Amino acid sequence: MGGEHEVVDGGARYAPETLAAKPDVDAEDFHALDLRVGRVVSAEPFPEARKPSLRLCVDFGPVIGELETSAQITRYDPSALVGRLVVGAVNLGVRRIAGLESRFLVIGGLHPDGAVSLLAPDEDLAPGSAVA
Repeated sequence: MGGEHEVVDGGARYAPETLAAKPDVDAEDFHALDLRVGRVVSAEPFPEARKPSLRLCVDFGPVIGELETSAQITRYDPSALVGRLVVGAVNLGVRRIAGLESRFLVIGGLHPDGAVSLLAPDEDLAPGSAVA
């Protein structure tokens, strides 16, 4: 949801050997995040965004429902994402990105060059399942 994945300094900004640890937070801060498993309903290029992005719609189950976001995950074929499970932070508020109300942050691991690999459970879980 923000430009955190910019490639700088020769593409090694996110290399594990160069990343300093962040300050400690308490469990209460961590548990304030609502991390859920969701199933991608649709994925398409989002050319209106400033940075190359996909527009995702993800079903987070009966309580939260379907939410949309813009995600800088352009190494993925949008059609291959449909039906895939992803993890999202669903209580970070709404951000407007190129006219889209982005309602969650899809979670991924960063390659040294800033590319994102989506995180997902290794078993089939129901949409809306909590992440612990």
